Amino acid sequence: MSSALSVYLTDKMPVNYLAEKALLAFKDDAAHIVIGDNEEENLRRIQKAGRQLDTQGITSLSVQGPGWDKERQWALSLGYTSTLSTNSVQWSAEVADELQQVNDVFRFTRELVNLSAEEIYPVSLAERVAKHLSELAPDHVSYELIKGEALKAAGWMGIYTVGRASQHEPAMLVLDYNPTGDADAPVESALIGKGITYDSGGYSIKPSEGMLSMKCDMGGAATVSGALSLAIRQGLNKRVKLFLCCAENMIDGRAYKLGDIITYKNGLKVEVVNTDAEGRLVLADGLQAAGEAGAKQVIDAATLTGAAQMAVGNEYNALFSVDDEAAEKALRFARQENELLWRLPLNRWHAENCPSAFADTANSRPQKGGGAGGASNAAGFLLRFAPNDGKGWLHFDLAGAYQKSATAMWPAGATALGVRTIAATLRG
Repeated sequence: MSSALSVYLTDKMPVNYLAEKALLAFKDDAAHIVIGDNEEENLRRIQKAGRQLDTQGITSLSVQGPGWDKERQWALSLGYTSTLSTNSVQWSAEVADELQQVNDVFRFTRELVNLSAEEIYPVSLAERVAKHLSELAPDHVSYELIKGEALKAAGWMGIYTVGRASQHEPAMLVLDYNPTGDADAPVESALIGKGITYDSGGYSIKPSEGMLSMKCDMGGAATVSGALSLAIRQGLNKRVKLFLCCAENMIDGRAYKLGDIITYKNGLKVEVVNTDAEGRLVLADGLQAAGEAGAKQVIDAATLTGAAQMAVGNEYNALFSVDDEAAEKALRFARQENELLWRLPLNRWHAENCPSAFADTANSRPQKGGGAGGASNAAGFLLRFAPNDGKGWLHFDLAGAYQKSATAMWPAGATALGVRTIAATLRG
């Protein structure tokens, strides 16, 4: 077994033949990462150096010397990975247990997203998450799996309609984490995840290049599941319900069509003008379920719109809320956890921005990408279903959840960006 490569931090390049802007140098059988005075930039430099070390085939690192606080060590770990790697980092003893917890959760979250749709389909996604959380807290977790025609009977028409054309039946996971010992304890928080395990676009079919990465369209379900897993490991003592809205958006003779009307459990009628705007259709069921549970705080997460990616890029997630206090809390936790999050506009009138002549609302606008303001209009659609008139509700549009190809910061595939922020918001 090879020994780990020692990695040091330095404020001066240890060799004189490299450019001043170089991130990394090798000297005396060790790697040296050059940092400066700006800590935000330092974390980016360390993560980029981790990527370079990963691409050079180095399988084990050990942090050495002064300057390695928890966030710097985690930044190194974020870069020092890939979809196929089994790399390991030997962290400093004082933070090793804490970072290993986060690392285990990130590996779980990334694996869910990176596995192919042949391996992760609606029921298997729900079962994997239920198994993971049940093993983590066996005395505090119970769950129910509603699938196939039982969804229709229960009134969860969004999930049922989107998923009915697939050979893999749609499903809703309803998982209850209750560490209080009181069966009647109030539900402090509800987590809702978009679990579209593959998205062809339906009859509004995607082009081939747009479909290639659509195994990642259950990134919201993976993110909230990972967040709950992390919060439990960190001592979460509040009751939380998890709702995963799982379906494959496929095409056959039973597939839903443009012009169809979906009548939801709350009586709201929605005209389908784009079958590729399916994420909001399934999340609507989860939001109603959260309302039935009486949750005080409601958080949903989804790889929902390309418009959010156009707005914030692939290194941020986008946040929407009509509750300023709740939004500021989430942004504060994102800064604390060093995860990039940006609040985009959401007003109550956004709920009116997808009008229909045949129903209470349409699920989008009949324009490419939903037209101008597509991410805000999607959030406005969800606002129609948010409990408590949107008080305590946070919607994460996960623009940074998946990288189609490797970058200087990230490997190709899932990033798990947002897991730490949502876990902290649950605990806070």
